[in-house]
Amino acid sequence: MASSAQLNKTEKIVSWSFRGLAAAAFLAAGGAKLAGVSMMVAIFDQIGAGQWLRILTGAVEVCGAIALLVPTTAAFGALVLAVTMIFAVLTHLFVIGGSPVPAILLLLLTGTVVWLHRRAFATILDPFR
Repeated sequence: MASSAQLNKTEKIVSWSFRGLAAAAFLAAGGAKLAGVSMMVAIFDQIGAGQWLRILTGAVEVCGAIALLVPTTAAFGALVLAVTMIFAVLTHLFVIGGSPVPAILLLLLTGTVVWLHRRAFATILDPFR
């Protein structure tokens, strides 16, 4: 997988800053979901898919946050979390209401990390490059 060595100095600073911020947010949110914080339980009750989705989402967020902090897995972690935030935005808009702004901000953070580390996906798709 492409390393952070392929990024210039400014890109590295932006990447680490965004990854750190996103990792902190996703560790907190995912941890709250996994811990069964009453607000999270209520939100997933409102979604109506069952509490298994809360646990799955919490696990994805915690694992994705950890992946963001490891340079060789940052691109994959950011991609998984960006896709998760796309579904979070859609859920706010069409199912539960409320503001999608936090999910949109996290989508922008993780989407930027995906873009900065886009060369990592080329390595995965064509390992003999």
